[in-house]
Amino acid sequence: MAIIEVEKVIIVEGRSDKKKIESIISEPVEIICTNGTLGTAKLDELIDALYDKDVYILVDSDEAGEKLRRQLRCEFPQAEHLYIDKMYREVAAAPKHHIAVVLLSANIDVHAQYL
Repeated sequence: MAIIEVEKVIIVEGRSDKKKIESIISEPVEIICTNGTLGTAKLDELIDALYDKDVYILVDSDEAGEKLRRQLRCEFPQAEHLYIDKMYREVAAAPKHHIAVVLLSANIDVHAQYL
C-alpha cells in the first residue's frame, strides 16, 4: 500500500473543529489543531514541517480566533485564510453545508452530500 503524501494542511483551533472538517472533506488533508494557542517551539516545528505544503487557516470568528489568525498570518504569509460566516462564530457550530462551500471555494474536495 502506497503512502499518500498530503499536500494540503488546514490549521484549526480545536478537536471539535477538526472532527467536523474531517467528516466533510473527501481528499487527503492533514488537519492540525492549535488548541487555541501556539507556543514558540510548536510554531517553529510547524513552520519547518509545512514550508512546502498548501496551508489553509480556518479558525473561529471570535476574538481568540482572530488573535490566532493574526499570529498565523505573520508566520505563514503564503497561507490561504478561510472564513466562516460571522453569524456562526465558531467552526464547530457552523452547518456542514456552509463549511463545505467554504472549503470547496479553496479547491478542497468535499463530499457531495454536503453541497
